[in-house]
Amino acid sequence: MSAASPANTNSPMLHGRNDPLELEGAAALPGERVQGYLTVGESHDGAAARVPFVLIRGRNPGKVVYIQAVSDGDELNGAAVAHRLLRRTDPEQLCGGLIVVPVANIQAFRARTAYNPVDGRKLNRCFPGCPDGSASQRLAHALFQAVLKADICIDLHQGGVRPMIDEVRVRTAPDHPAHSACMELALLFGVGYILDEQGPAGQLAQEAPDRGIPAIDPELGGCHGFDENSVQKGLRGVMNILRYHGLIEGEADVPARQTLVRGFVSVRCNRGGFADLHVKLYDRVEAGQTIATMRNLFDEPLETIAAPVSGVVWTTPLYPSASAGESILTIGANPETVEWPPPNADG
Repeated sequence: MSAASPANTNSPMLHGRNDPLELEGAAALPGERVQGYLTVGESHDGAAARVPFVLIRGRNPGKVVYIQAVSDGDELNGAAVAHRLLRRTDPEQLCGGLIVVPVANIQAFRARTAYNPVDGRKLNRCFPGCPDGSASQRLAHALFQAVLKADICIDLHQGGVRPMIDEVRVRTAPDHPAHSACMELALLFGVGYILDEQGPAGQLAQEAPDRGIPAIDPELGGCHGFDENSVQKGLRGVMNILRYHGLIEGEADVPARQTLVRGFVSVRCNRGGFADLHVKLYDRVEAGQTIATMRNLFDEPLETIAAPVSGVVWTTPLYPSASAGESILTIGANPETVEWPPPNADG
């Protein structure tokens, strides 16, 4: 199991058989599912800005897991994961509780944009938030109060609409007390690819571990709308974590070996035109390998591009054309193999 992490002083685990799971006036008793809204401010017409949530309190005590999706308003695969989890979760068969927020950034979701149109900010740079700050900071503050009621945090993302592999991110520094617990969650999620790199300040997957709540940031591909393959991987990942931590019955389905990188290298073109890629997502490439040819409007070759490092093709462009200096793909650099269970696991 994981190494010790900072204590969550809220002790959210439902120890008592009759403990309710409560959030902003809503309370789920053992064996119940309830839904409600977080009030996060007011729109310019004075109407309340509200974020939907679902509480599921298992019949028996156990851990509480917080699951959030659509932090960026155009990243929708996580919402599909949340909905499918809600469909299949029976409170009578659950131990502990679930707090599920299927659409976290409601203003950005309505505008179909990554950033909150009210203040132009990215929600996942605003945690733990501020109750009297900008719109995104107020939203982050309200959501973070829900996170503090949990033992585990899963913040479902995707690569916007940019084609990207399915992966999961650990956003704490390697020497953080909660790093091993977060890495355990990432391995349990089991999509096969992990980024282990400290994230920018204000990311939920960095701020929750600072409060003793292990957290991960799965990136479920990248597309417009729902991508069924990524949604299925995301649902399997969430179910793995719930099984392993005893919320539901069954064994986690975790690959014995997964690929880990600690950073990306962006590959840029020097000539503008069409990027004729010779590789695709998930491909392994070697440093110096030819990976693309830039071509002009007459299909004449302008430039041959080689991989600057060995690694995995992590993202590709949404559009086939690129201006000089623009990124044509991203490589997960110098991949390592990590195993499950971890060498320091004690069962």
